[in-house]
Amino acid sequence: MRLLVVEDDLDLNRQIVRALEEAGYVVDRAYDGEEGAFLGETEPYDAVILDLGLPKKDGISIIGEWRKAGRVMPILILTARDRWSDKVKGFDAGADDYVAKPFHMEEVLARVRALLRRAAGHATSELVCGPVQLDTRASRVSVDGNAVKLTSHEYRLLSYLMHHSGRVVSRSEIVDHLYDQDFDRDSNTIEVFVGRLRRKLGVDIIQTMRGLGYLVNAEGPAADKSKAGTAPIVGR
Repeated sequence: MRLLVVEDDLDLNRQIVRALEEAGYVVDRAYDGEEGAFLGETEPYDAVILDLGLPKKDGISIIGEWRKAGRVMPILILTARDRWSDKVKGFDAGADDYVAKPFHMEEVLARVRALLRRAAGHATSELVCGPVQLDTRASRVSVDGNAVKLTSHEYRLLSYLMHHSGRVVSRSEIVDHLYDQDFDRDSNTIEVFVGRLRRKLGVDIIQTMRGLGYLVNAEGPAADKSKAGTAPIVGR
């Protein structure tokens, strides 16, 4: 999952980014409203953590511009504890949740997980596909109850596919959502990571949809073939 943090306090920005990266997310950052607005308009983020009191352009204006342009990614706003009116304005502009400063980083992580779950249509922090279970709180994966050790890239890939289980995800979409803006992107590496995941999981839940991308489906290859003609195509 790829996130954007827009916060002008340098130390707080670094703390949030570090916590998110340690939790397994790919994170871009911005320190003022203009840069944050531009990134949110041009990059495909899964969620945004946005401070409202930003230099150059305020958070309320940014949210309004994104929503007017059709940008639907979940937005978690950061507000001063005593500025209840900002919270109301943020929600009215199109924000999805808020955290009041000062806050515990665990609360930010929990709210981000909840936003990502709701956006993907999941009710709990544990994603299950057949015998494979992914715990988004602990960043752990198990098969039939047995822990599976994955690299950070393998975990991100599996997490993204399981968050979007039941639909085809293109290679270009995976690249856009698994790497930050400065990464040297190559969709061919996705095939390598998929191959490693299949070997480590030992179960056939990741199906290759030739010419389209990948589909995570707990029902197996036979069911996938019957559904291949109706599965929605996602990505460029």
